[in-house]
Amino acid sequence: MSYCKQEGKDRIIFVTKEDHEAPSNAELIADDPDDPYEEQGLILANGDINWNCPCLGGMASGPCGSQFKEAFSCFHYSKEELKGSDCIDNFRGMQECMQKYPELYPQEEDKESSSEAESNSGSGSAAPTEGSASPPETDSPPAAAADATPAADATPAADATPDSASPTETPSAS
Repeated sequence: MSYCKQEGKDRIIFVTKEDHEAPSNAELIADDPDDPYEEQGLILANGDINWNCPCLGGMASGPCGSQFKEAFSCFHYSKEELKGSDCIDNFRGMQECMQKYPELYPQEEDKESSSEAESNSGSGSAAPTEGSASPPETDSPPAAAADATPAADATPAADATPDSASPTETPSAS
């Protein structure tokens, strides 16, 4: 026995096996190409900018939305040989606005420095354990562990790769 119940904003429909076996009688409505809410990409068929495109990531709204729209429109409609070269003042205005809201528009170097700070905060904070190398702050090469192979085998070959580094060395991210 099929039935439907409403729970708040949700409607729950229970169907039987027989209901699933019957062909659907749902009618599909053809898409309206002029529907302003239909996702059509960044540039509409008429050449206008679709400010509702999710590809803009919400940049067209928010405290700097008008500056973004001015700069992006200027670039899109630019007729200069070096496209957008006539829009520098618009982009400068947008950048100045974004710098007033660093929590909403983090700078690339802010992202990099915060991720470096997070990775460095846990890398050398623990005290060295017995048999481990000295902390990475020193400029001297890491001390050899007591169970290391003989010195003749420890000499790196001329064709050594980063994979052949000793286990006490950590490759630095560049």
